[in-house]
Amino acid sequence: MIVGKKLKILIVEDDKVSFDFVSFLVRNYSTEILRAATGIEAVELLRRYKDIDLILMDIKMPGIDGCEATRRIRNFNKEVIIIAQTAYGLSGDREKTLAAGCNDYISKPIKKENLLKLIEKYFGK
Repeated sequence: MIVGKKLKILIVEDDKVSFDFVSFLVRNYSTEILRAATGIEAVELLRRYKDIDLILMDIKMPGIDGCEATRRIRNFNKEVIIIAQTAYGLSGDREKTLAAGCNDYISKPIKKENLLKLIEKYFGK
């Protein structure tokens, strides 16, 4: 896998074990990994850090879900790449996340090769 630059990545994940797993998968492709445990926190972090390259957005979270957080982010940032991640790979989930403004979608459990292919799709040379 060839990524053109090291990325600043925001992982939006309320489950600490899942956050640790995803951050382990992307550690070689990042300069910095930030965590938001809620959708509201994700929106606030993106307002504060304008240089985030990639958001890995869990869809099922307490409070506002990942789709609503994405809609709010898209109100002020159309450029950041947002990849939805969900354990609920139900019919229509992909369309729902894309309609909310996500660039792409990956289902849990996340397979390293699938995640890295998505990162390369958006950040490859």
